[in-house]
Amino acid sequence: MIKQKNQSISTLLAFSLIPLSGFATDVYIPSLPSMGADLHVSSIQVQMTLTVFLISYGVSQLFIGSILDSFGRFRISLGALLVFIIASLVIALTDHIYLIYAMRIVHGISVAIIVVSKRAYFVDLYTGEKLKHYLSLFTIIWSAGPIIAPFLGGYLQTIFGWQSNFYFLAAFASVIAVLEVIYSGETLSNPAEFHLKKIVGIYLKMFKTVSFSLGLFMLCFAYSMVMVYNMTGPYIIEHQLGLTPIVAGTCSLILGLAWMSGGFISKALITRPFYKKLAINTGLQIVFVLIMIFSLNYFTSIYALVFFAFLIHAGAGFTYNIYFTYCLSKFPNNAGIAGGLSGGFVYIVLSFLTYAILNVFPAKDERNLSFSYLILIILSAIGMYLVYLMNRKQKNNKLEMSKM
Repeated sequence: MIKQKNQSISTLLAFSLIPLSGFATDVYIPSLPSMGADLHVSSIQVQMTLTVFLISYGVSQLFIGSILDSFGRFRISLGALLVFIIASLVIALTDHIYLIYAMRIVHGISVAIIVVSKRAYFVDLYTGEKLKHYLSLFTIIWSAGPIIAPFLGGYLQTIFGWQSNFYFLAAFASVIAVLEVIYSGETLSNPAEFHLKKIVGIYLKMFKTVSFSLGLFMLCFAYSMVMVYNMTGPYIIEHQLGLTPIVAGTCSLILGLAWMSGGFISKALITRPFYKKLAINTGLQIVFVLIMIFSLNYFTSIYALVFFAFLIHAGAGFTYNIYFTYCLSKFPNNAGIAGGLSGGFVYIVLSFLTYAILNVFPAKDERNLSFSYLILIILSAIGMYLVYLMNRKQKNNKLEMSKM
């Protein structure tokens, strides 16, 4: 078990691993065009390195939660860190796109194990208001990945080439692994019995909780806005606008700050009426994207792109923070499963959703990006309205039962 004297350092290490999924996807975003040219593959084939990661990351989270709840967090998480390091080095050393796909699948599985175990870490050790405080920080801490990684990746690409991004991932994971061995330990004090039928029943119970299921879709729509930009932005900036990977990385940094800003705003408004603040946020997103589409008739520039994307991403971060805190705290007795399901379902759905959107609106210009945003914001508005109707129906049913 984790030593009491090491708990504060271990908590910092847990927070440092929360952004790992963001680092694994975003650090090489500015390198996508160069990777395609160097490996002699198309833009869609390079974008598939993101898609296969997201799918494997999502599918793994669906199952890994129950394993972590039964067999512990620490050793499995540490093993996954070592596998992640090896996969990163293989990607950096190969020039075969299909081997990169395979290693990105390994990346997805290992990152899923690490992130789900660290989410459960907080539920294992903390309760009450302190737990709520830490959970509400998750998306804010996670956004360190989208902020730092592409900015760093732009410089790594320009100075050393795309392979250096994966050497960086290996080095980062190696440092954390050493510190984990020294300061961390097991946090699961009461392992659950690994009973497949019972575990399936827990999953079904969560999915049957309609407000929880709809919340997962809201998370998906919000984060899909970020992924659509990640897959489109570098091509717009480097090909359409003729700017450098460093500029692409800087723009991603700014949009990472937008996501973080949305998280901070939602945390500041945590006591405000739930649906009112979400409705205002979604309404503003619709207004911003319509103005973005209209403005493209008159001018296009890097400043306009970043300005409108910043507003839209801040709104997405606002929505994601609210629903992630809600979903993760809804089933405290099955924290690993709830965390895995919250992450896994979202990443599976957004993998296919973003791939479908990019096939309709390819990564070539700001107009296609704005249409992609519009589709996702409309889906968010519909999802929020369904959540509202469902909760109102549940309240009415409880009221009628109390009168009987």
